[in-house]
Amino acid sequence: MQKVMLNTPTIRLDQFLKWQGLAATGGQAKELIIAGLVLVNGQVETRRTHKLVPGDEVEVKGARFKVAATPAG
Repeated sequence: MQKVMLNTPTIRLDQFLKWQGLAATGGQAKELIIAGLVLVNGQVETRRTHKLVPGDEVEVKGARFKVAATPAG
């Protein structure tokens, strides 16, 4: 599982998929999400605007990510 550090409090699921290179465009991210191919914390998530927060786990295309917060400072 890959740890991904956020420097913001939240990130939208579709933005996260693009940021991590799992989707080249917002349209591709939307298709993955609507098709039920993205799991958040072990559950299928079909809302592309779902807000990810530190502690969330995302799985797509066999890749797993753990969202973490960048330490303040």
